Amino acid sequence: MESEENLIKFILENYKNIATIGFSKDPSKPSHYVPKFLIEHGYNVIPVNPTAKEILGKKSYSSILEIPDRIDVVEVFRPSSEVPKIVEEVIKRKREKGDVKVLWLQEGIRNDDAAKLAEKEGIIVIQDRCMYKEYNKLMQNK
Repeated sequence: MESEENLIKFILENYKNIATIGFSKDPSKPSHYVPKFLIEHGYNVIPVNPTAKEILGKKSYSSILEIPDRIDVVEVFRPSSEVPKIVEEVIKRKREKGDVKVLWLQEGIRNDDAAKLAEKEGIIVIQDRCMYKEYNKLMQNK
């Protein structure tokens, strides 16, 4: 198996459709400016926030199960305690649509038991890593 860094680079280079659970309307929060950064760098970021109709001009969904577009990565900005419920939805989505390849838990978010369940379904899990920081570390020299 490749190193986690190689795996992260592969994900950032190849998976461009990112559903962001917990995409915030507040520009001062990482859960707003990280997805915004990804949009600015060519990713199709789909907001998942039940309290918003749209964020940054993109339609927001209450759940990943409602998104009609293909999802490569589910990026999570929610407390670690919510990860098991999110993993249930991710697994359901993958079984129904066959599209989710990666579950990415942002910096400070980790749930090893839920991660194991996702991995059993063939989903790559990245925990406690920031997509913005990883992009800047691995992709800026491209």
